Amino acid sequence: MEHPTLDDVAAAAGVSRATAARALGGYGPVSEDARAAVFAAAARIHYRPNMLARSMITGTTQTIGVVVADIELSFFARAVRGIADVAQAAGFEVILANSDEDRAKERAAIGVLLEKRVDGLIVSPSSVSDSGHLVDLVERGLPLVLLDRGASGVQCDTVVVDNRRAAQNAVSHLVRLGHRRIALIVEEETALSATDLEGAEPGIAGAMTSVLRELGWAAALRSAGLQPTDDLIRRSPYDRDAARQETAAALAMADPPTAVLTTDETMTLGALDAVVESGLAIPDEISVIGFDDAAWTTLLRPPLTVVAQPVYELGAAAARSLIERIGGDERPPRLEILDTRFLLRGSTGPPVGVAFSSAPTVVSSG
Repeated sequence: MEHPTLDDVAAAAGVSRATAARALGGYGPVSEDARAAVFAAAARIHYRPNMLARSMITGTTQTIGVVVADIELSFFARAVRGIADVAQAAGFEVILANSDEDRAKERAAIGVLLEKRVDGLIVSPSSVSDSGHLVDLVERGLPLVLLDRGASGVQCDTVVVDNRRAAQNAVSHLVRLGHRRIALIVEEETALSATDLEGAEPGIAGAMTSVLRELGWAAALRSAGLQPTDDLIRRSPYDRDAARQETAAALAMADPPTAVLTTDETMTLGALDAVVESGLAIPDEISVIGFDDAAWTTLLRPPLTVVAQPVYELGAAAARSLIERIGGDERPPRLEILDTRFLLRGSTGPPVGVAFSSAPTVVSSG
């Protein structure tokens, strides 16, 4: 059958055209038996609804918009897969846009998605403070969920991990190994100094992920009686080569770090480039911990010790939350915090001249 119509579905299901339309459109009274028969018939004859006609009838398009920083990164690719799987199972399609961590691009992408009449949005905001456009969305009544990081003043559901605690756990491991000079390779989000980090207490969803990881780095050092210093905070633009240059500068210091923590996949790749160029042996001469358990991290020799985030579930949880909001859920905004895991592999060890016994391989941030 070519291009089956709504009439074909109704005939195959043994119901009226109006019943078939109500079942497929998700509006009006339909018995469960009739709904099941209609969906089974639609699947059997490969019926695809006319989305424009449906939107005119129901006021919805069965689409959701997603704006992420960089779909080329495994983190966002995996998160989008979680979003798409949940959305498609609920009858929604996903329209995806990149922001490249650029506020103007983010606003433009959201504008295009609104023109497409999406039923809701999932956004990984490029700024925690420049969020007026997101506030406007909420005030207009458009369902919105923030993914991976929050934004000040935006009253909507947010799905994150406890970034501060995760970074603190990772640095504490390095301290237990005997490291005292631990560099942080971090995306250039703020101009905070090591002194500014002392006593800073933003909420889990009240700062960018990189800033929260910075705070965790500093907290772990202070807990061990070590003083965070500005020379160990290496801020890089969101670029692999820039991260390489910052790491190389740290390794070239008169008193170089013996360990490095990177705050995302881009920073990790740049840092590893610099370590390879330096000729330092991992972990004998330099220890490295990265955020995110990308597939390639286990192919390195030695494999990379990482803070693993539940990336697929972050996306899936954001999609579930958005679909509930689109369906009329009017509960107060929720903050959903998922656990990370610390996966100890071969890229961390004691600094030269320090002996250390083995440690657990997996630690949950929860």
